Order: sequence, then structure tokens, then C-alpha cells
Amino acid sequence: MTKCKMIVLVSTLLLAIAVAPSALAAGPATVTFSSTDGLVITADLYAPNEDPAAPYIVLFHQARWSRGEYLEIAPRLNGLGFNCLAVDLRSGGEVNGVDNETFKRAEAAGKGTGYTDALPDMEASLAWVRKNHAKGKVIAWGSSYSAALVLRIAGEKPDLADAVLAFAPGEYFSEDSKPETWVADAARKITVPVFITSARAEKPNWAPLFAAIPDGKKTSYLPESDGNHGSRALWKEFDDSPGYWEAVSGFLAAFTK
Repeated sequence: MTKCKMIVLVSTLLLAIAVAPSALAAGPATVTFSSTDGLVITADLYAPNEDPAAPYIVLFHQARWSRGEYLEIAPRLNGLGFNCLAVDLRSGGEVNGVDNETFKRAEAAGKGTGYTDALPDMEASLAWVRKNHAKGKVIAWGSSYSAALVLRIAGEKPDLADAVLAFAPGEYFSEDSKPETWVADAARKITVPVFITSARAEKPNWAPLFAAIPDGKKTSYLPESDGNHGSRALWKEFDDSPGYWEAVSGFLAAFTK
């Protein structure tokens, strides 16, 4: 082999090594599956961790948004050892340039798109991951209205999630004719670990829910600054996002041991 060819070969190998990490961090695979009423759900599957026992986090967005809420969050969770599924719920819209495809289908089919209308989508998503992908733990993660609903699910259907992270939950369902303590009533029955956080001013919204969860199963975090509503509190554009990430990482560490 000539010296010139050797240089080319070494350069090619070095390039491959440099490209490999970005290849592993390639975009998610978009998948579809059915909700409990047959509505097709769209979701993004971020699953670079090949260990069959790698835990899965199922990510649900806040009101009027989409799976695009997790464009930068899911890859970072991958780096912590978790595979993720970011789901479009039928109660939603658009964020970060990502349209909510499930919402579009629900509107076209004349189905309800209120907050509680999304509950079957969330249950179906958790069940789909459990059946088709996860061999280890399945963790439910909600933002705003979906944060409240993951608490409801954890209390009423404990087989669906092994832990819960709730970003800015509250009793948001009076317009859906639910009791004022609808989420808290379910929270009393939770038997899995729960993490709750929000902006500082939002603590009164979830304090009764946190109090309802049995002792020993719960932890919370509030930033020293004002903070932000929902999972966007983790977006790097916010100066106080590192504090949220430290708290989240600390809670999740127990599930990668």
C-alpha cells in the first residue's frame, strides 16, 4: 500500500469515528398505532439503547402542543440510558414546527379533543410500549394537563407505569365535568415512585395532589428562580433548566441501576 493510500485510509477511518456519535444520535423513527377507540396515534420513537432491559419513558405533551415538545429532551434522556416514545395526543396542536397528527385525525373524524379525551391515547401508548418494546421499566411523563392525567393513570391503572414524572400538574378538568378532586382521588392510590415539578408560582396547583400521594413514593423540585410551565422547563434556552435537569436525573437514576 502506498503512503498516499494509507493517508486516505486513515483519514476515512478517523472520519467514520467522528461521524459515529452523530449517527447514533440520528432523528427518531415515527411510528403509528391505535388508541383504544381505533384512532391512529402518531409518535416518535427515540430508541438508541439496544439493551433489552433499558427502561422506556413515554412522553406526553401539554395543551395545544405536540410531540415536538420533546425534540431536545428525548435525546438527552437517551444519553441517561432511557429509550423514549414522544406521543401526539388528540388534545393538542403544534410546537417547534411539529404538527400534532393525532389531533388532526381526531378533528377529521369528529372525535372529541378535550383534555380527558386524550386519556385513552395515553393508556394505549403505555400499553403499546409495554407490549412491543420495553422489557424493563415503563415510565409515564406528563406536561401540564397530561401531567395530571399520568397521575390519574398511575392511581387507577397501576400496571401501565412503573414510575411517573409530572411537570406542572393540577386539577384542570372542571370543563370536562370532573370533580374538583378528580386527580387527587386517584393520587391517593398511587403505589409507584412519583416526581413532580413546576414553576415556583404553580406549586399551589399541585400541592394537594402531592399531599394525596402516599409517603415514601414521592419527591418534588422547585427552582429558586421563577421557572417555567411544563416540560419546556428543561429546554436549554432557559437559564434555570440545569436545576430541573439535575432533579430529574437524580430521580431517574434509580431506574438505570
